[in-house]
Order: sequence, then structure tokens, then C-alpha cells
Amino acid sequence: MQKIKAAVCRAFGEPLVIEDVHLAPPGTGEVEVTLDAVAICHSDISYAEGAWGGFLPAVYGHEAAGVITAVGEAAGDFKVGDPVVVTLIRACGSCPACAGGQPTICETPYDTVKGPLKTGDGGPLEQAMACGAFAEKVVVSHRQIVKIPDDLPKELASLLSCGVITGVGAAVNAAGVRPGQDVVVIGAGGVGLNAIQGARIAGARRIVAVDMTEEKLEIAKEFGATHGVLASLDQPWKAAYRALGGRGADAVLITVGAVPAYDQAPRYLGRGGKAIMIGMPHSGDMASYEPVVLAALGQGVVGSKMGDVVIQRDIPWMVDLYKQGRLKLDELISGRWSLDQINEAIADTKTGSAKRNVILFDRT
Repeated sequence: MQKIKAAVCRAFGEPLVIEDVHLAPPGTGEVEVTLDAVAICHSDISYAEGAWGGFLPAVYGHEAAGVITAVGEAAGDFKVGDPVVVTLIRACGSCPACAGGQPTICETPYDTVKGPLKTGDGGPLEQAMACGAFAEKVVVSHRQIVKIPDDLPKELASLLSCGVITGVGAAVNAAGVRPGQDVVVIGAGGVGLNAIQGARIAGARRIVAVDMTEEKLEIAKEFGATHGVLASLDQPWKAAYRALGGRGADAVLITVGAVPAYDQAPRYLGRGGKAIMIGMPHSGDMASYEPVVLAALGQGVVGSKMGDVVIQRDIPWMVDLYKQGRLKLDELISGRWSLDQINEAIADTKTGSAKRNVILFDRT
């Protein structure tokens, strides 16, 4: 096992600790990726705060990009030197969910505690979310990665690993937004901005962003929102109705993990509309709605994990749209930090003003 630096969570709610940890070589079907960049997602922060429990110590991080530096047996067509994005979607490829085109909900379990990571003294260390990318290197399944063009900056590519595919995929895949439809996006953070981009790319007629601050609503318009509504208004869904020409939305995308957003989401829907649950509240949080309304108006509520993407299918076309100038990536990055500054980057992300903070690794 080789020694690498990683940001380790040893206690929920406490700062991460930069440590030397051990990383095993890639096994069958696996590759080693030396990372250039990893973005900070709110899911990483929620895990580190204990929102969903889990084993400690752990290494979080799951929005990454880098270069393959070792390849195990039966690892597809990948080779050393390939630039790739690394996702948390560890799919077996053969269970009913994978065979049905839904790898984001793969049914085959993977023991993240018995993965490739060990602490400096050889103890167990969780490879959180089957990724553990707050580290200089990762060892992951070849099904978790996608090759990218050599000239795509890794800091931008890392965003495609989660935030972009989750938001864009929720609009395109989960909601199935069609040209001419109207969409409401609740939350104009990193995932919300990408949901807005996805709705725009899919041809939505009107896109209403809902958020707590005017500043974020203005940013949302730069990404394709046609209207903005403050969530702090009394009955903000009525303002959304007015923005949509007196009707409810065909799709409401909830990109935040706040229970009030889930309570209110069905109120934004029009007849036959669908609410897509994307943001993840803490375990035990409960939301409520009036089911008779959904039944009477033919409405629906559905969960969407990672935008229901098939990464080998969806990431390449998103890269193409970026190169055509139709998908914003550069504008999503709020700050660039080193691994030693990860706690500062997390604190900045928690303020809510950042779109995406990215950790860059010095490979000189």
C-alpha cells in the first residue's frame, strides 16, 4: 500500500484533519486516479456533520477529476494516462437496476469500510460514497469514471462528477422537461443552477428560480432563469403562478434539503405536474402534503438520485455542450483552494454564497 495525504473526518461536526493514509493498489475492475481537482458538495458537508450517520474515521469527497496512474485487471478500455472524471456512482452493471438503465440506484452492495483505504497506523478508514476523493489519489471501479478530452481543465471536469449531472439530469432525465413547458427550481445553489441550465437546454418556456436572496436570484437568471421569486414571501407559489402566466409548473425541481421547501413544493405544480425531489434533508426530517390534491389533479412526486444519469452516456454530451458554449462550467466555480485549506473552503461553502469551491492538488 502506498502513502497519500487525505482530509480525514474523525468526529462529526469537527474540522477535517490532513493525515497520511494508506491506499491499496487497484484490484480487479478498478483503477487508480491521481487527482487534480475535487469540488466540495453540500452532501460531503452533511455527511461530515453526521446528518446521515456512517462509520468514522472517513474520507469524504466525490466530485473529482484527474489522470489514471494504475489499472487493475478487467478494468475496461482504460489505460494509464487517461484523463477522467470520478463519480460516486459505483454500479455493478448487471443487477436489475443497472440492466434497466438506472445505475444510480444499483442494487449490489459495496463495503466502503473494507475498501482501499487504511489509516496511517493500518486501521479501518471509510472510503465514503465509494469515492473518498478528499485525497491525493483514489482507487475506484472503472464503472465510476468517464474519459474526458485532454484539453478540458480538471477543475471544470470535477463539476461534472455530481453537481452538474445531478441538476441537468434532474431536468432532462427525471423530470423529462419538454420544449414549451414551465419549470420551477427551488434553490439556486450549485445543483439548482444546473437544474436551471438543464431546463433551459431542454427547451423550457419559463423557468422560475426560488431562493432566499435576491443575489442568488440574479445569478440564477445568468444561468437561464426567466423569473425569480423570494422564498421568504408569504405564499411564494402565488408569485410563481403569476410569473408563469397564471398557471402552475409542469415540473418543480427541489434542489435543497430544507423541509419547508418540500412542504411547499406541490403548491407550485400545475395540473399533471411533477415534483422532483433532489436535495437531501437530514435523516429523520419529515415533510407533509395534502395527497387528495395530487390525486385529483394527476400530479406526482418522485425522487431523483444523481439526476438519473448514465454517466457513460450523459457526461460526454454535457462536455460537448460546454465546448459549444451552451453549458456553463467556468461560472460555477466560486473559489480555488489547496487541500490544506479544505476546512476554510467548507466554511465558505456553508455560508450559502458559494456556487462551487474546488480543491486543487499540486502535482509538481
